[in-house]
Amino acid sequence: MILLSTLSDRIGLRCGLAAALIGAAASTASAQWTVVNLHPAGAAESYAYGVSGGQQAGFANVGSFDGVPHASLWSGTAASWVDLHPAGTTSSWAVGGVGGGQQVGYAQVASNLHASLWISTAASWVDLTPAGSTYSEANGVGGGRQVGFSRVGGNARASLWNGTAASWVDLTPPESSQSNANGVSGGQQVGVAEVGGIAHASLWSGTAASWVDLHPVGAAESDAYGVGGGQQVGYAYMGGYHASLWSGTAASWVDLNPAGSTESYAYGVDGGRQVGYAQVVDCCHSHASLWSGTDASWVDLHAFLPADFTWSYAQGISHDTAFIYVVGYGYNNTTGRYEALMWTKPVVCTGAPGNGDGNGDGFTDGLDIQLLVNILVSGGASSAGYCAYDINTDGAVNLLDVPLFVNLLLGS
Repeated sequence: MILLSTLSDRIGLRCGLAAALIGAAASTASAQWTVVNLHPAGAAESYAYGVSGGQQAGFANVGSFDGVPHASLWSGTAASWVDLHPAGTTSSWAVGGVGGGQQVGYAQVASNLHASLWISTAASWVDLTPAGSTYSEANGVGGGRQVGFSRVGGNARASLWNGTAASWVDLTPPESSQSNANGVSGGQQVGVAEVGGIAHASLWSGTAASWVDLHPVGAAESDAYGVGGGQQVGYAYMGGYHASLWSGTAASWVDLNPAGSTESYAYGVDGGRQVGYAQVVDCCHSHASLWSGTDASWVDLHAFLPADFTWSYAQGISHDTAFIYVVGYGYNNTTGRYEALMWTKPVVCTGAPGNGDGNGDGFTDGLDIQLLVNILVSGGASSAGYCAYDINTDGAVNLLDVPLFVNLLLGS
């Protein structure tokens, strides 16, 4: 016990020094959200839908008047804009976001849309439309896999790809006549399946047979748009459209609609945070929104925009060890156009760095064991938001931290 106490004291000393350094650094940075306008020079309009790994994806209308939609990629600034529009197509949209250096969406080929995959350049374009289908869209990307839908035999079929048209997997469950997949992460896919003529939010794990019906009791319809960290987000119609959160089952449904909101949707989820929009002023003013698992946690991201913006929408969220990133778009009343936007905020850790007290109750104890297990079971995490469990301070929470955590537990 003397050795453990000494080790605990040493770790506590190192954590105290680290906390002091972080506190000093924090004093020079804003604790609020800051906004980057991604709108590229010369574009008629622009929209951002996904953010991951330092990249943002969406589309910009290029050309005179209203312009032609071109799938677009940014790396944090308007000047970094890359035109992903593939040769031989009429229009293109990277509305399925970005992940692992890949971007997805669709491109118009002749008169039909084709599910599309890019790897950061226009020349890298891959047409994902499977054999036997003339119309398809890709709506999400993650872990090297892509999801969307393909029209086969006149019906929309939720689709999963692994980088090629030939890899196509039909996710449509036997109970459904039509379906669509919107998001993919960590081996899970989310979307919607039509059951008895009603849209049901849906969850899959790679096959049609794995389908889980997320439709909450009492809802007239529901749909799931994003997935991450064991959570799913979308909406459920409960006398109005309500932003919704699930954790793998219909019974886990959480109504995220903030007090006073007439309508809300959630589109993205990451690190226990959810983004979308809520109508909070009247029927026609949508505000980009952030939640942390409850309706009461709602943050109005629109409040951080310049006064020129009258509407805004958040579409995607990600984080690294330093920042939280949210992308979307807003209507600039001064320029008279929609403009792609990115909100950023420094990460605020849960607990002091490396002390094992992730719930911040002042103790490293049994309550922290469950929290750490949850992180490890979900595949680990960066230290962003979980720095208390990054005991060896290598920027990640993983199995390397377990022996050190046990020492802290026994020595506390």
